[in-house]
Amino acid sequence: MSSLNAMKPTDSIQAQDPMERVLDEFKGFFNLNEMPFLLLPNTSFYVDLPSHQQCFSTLMFAVASGEGIIKIIGEVGTGKTLLCRRLLNSLNEDKYYSAYIPNPNLNPIELKRALARELQVPDMEWLGDDEIMDAINKRLLKFALNNKRVVLVIDEAQSLPEESVEALRLFTNLETESEKLMQIVMFAQPELDETLSKHNLRQLRQRITFSQNIENLNKSHVRQYVYHRLAVAGYNGKPIFNEGAINALYEYSKGIPRLLSILSGKSLLIAFSKGSRTVTRAMIRRAAQDTESIEYKPKWFFGWV
Repeated sequence: MSSLNAMKPTDSIQAQDPMERVLDEFKGFFNLNEMPFLLLPNTSFYVDLPSHQQCFSTLMFAVASGEGIIKIIGEVGTGKTLLCRRLLNSLNEDKYYSAYIPNPNLNPIELKRALARELQVPDMEWLGDDEIMDAINKRLLKFALNNKRVVLVIDEAQSLPEESVEALRLFTNLETESEKLMQIVMFAQPELDETLSKHNLRQLRQRITFSQNIENLNKSHVRQYVYHRLAVAGYNGKPIFNEGAINALYEYSKGIPRLLSILSGKSLLIAFSKGSRTVTRAMIRRAAQDTESIEYKPKWFFGWV
């Protein structure tokens, strides 16, 4: 008998990576199929809350209209990238071609070359800097002849240098007599609005035809957010987070989805370590004390659960 055939069931368990074993035990303890509060922009965990729903509806209408620049503003951690990914996943590939620039801290030439790469401009490495715009225009015209509309999506657009913001205006000049050759969608933190308020950028500002702000979640939405993500991860039991925990989540996170996920994930781990299937306010408080991005640190109140 080979050593493989002789291996007992317990041998495979012991051979399992310790980290994987802990994760499996954690998921088994809460009857989960996957981790519910990871920070990856997984669109299957998207929660269609009122503010996000309004932003997404605006995005879909604006892209369908094909005019102007679209701007979505949200504070750090409010779900801009997840909304961005949902938009990209929703574009019909037969009708739209998406160009995606996730890190736009680029000077104008670098920005043009990044766009050219996304558009798959042929022989781009042989083109001089003064030839890039002409090559981009020719590529966009080819898409138009094939009845495909190009959507340029820029995430973290507040990172654009001022001179590169002005370069975006030149992109909007690429058009035929009847339509724009490319539409621009910007997802950004509020710092972008500060940049756009400058007098020398007024021409670009006037071309922004649709603008929405992502709002923080209220207490009711916090509850919806937590239990939606748990349900997507496979949980279907009684509520894990008691009312005190939900109140604490809202208080500490200030309704910011990323902080909600961090606190929820940490507090679940605390409950797991205690052998408890209920998350209490005290556990949320402990998770908050362990999270540097939580600004408010309340005093200790004994018996507060």
